[in-house]
Amino acid sequence: MQNHVHHAHLFASNLDATLKFYQEMFGGEILADLNMAGARNVFVAVGQGRLHFYDQPPRDEGKGAIHHLGIQTDDLQGLVTLMKAKGFPFRREISDFGFWKYVMVQAPDHVLLELFQIIPEKLPPGDYKDLGKISLFSGGG
Repeated sequence: MQNHVHHAHLFASNLDATLKFYQEMFGGEILADLNMAGARNVFVAVGQGRLHFYDQPPRDEGKGAIHHLGIQTDDLQGLVTLMKAKGFPFRREISDFGFWKYVMVQAPDHVLLELFQIIPEKLPPGDYKDLGKISLFSGGG
């Protein structure tokens, strides 16, 4: 038997604005736009991952056990530049650990995103080499 995480399910206080954000910033593709359980439900592909949006405002501002969603890119600086040009504020600059670069930013409805890039040729020896296996890009980058 094989199992995999299929999607993160998120509430959206303004579904159209949320969809636009994930389409413009990350090349999101709408896979299904359905009416289920009395509300609009939209499945969006972002690369190999999936997000499921429910057309209903978040029930509270708390995140429960969810800290952030990780979005891997092969051009972190380019993505940050694009997002800054679109008016998204970043509290910090990109953190660079040589083999792993990342920055945090808020998406609509206070969803915290970690934008990250793996640099496989800079992975240190030993256990760190296994980090290349988590990459969604061939070659790890």
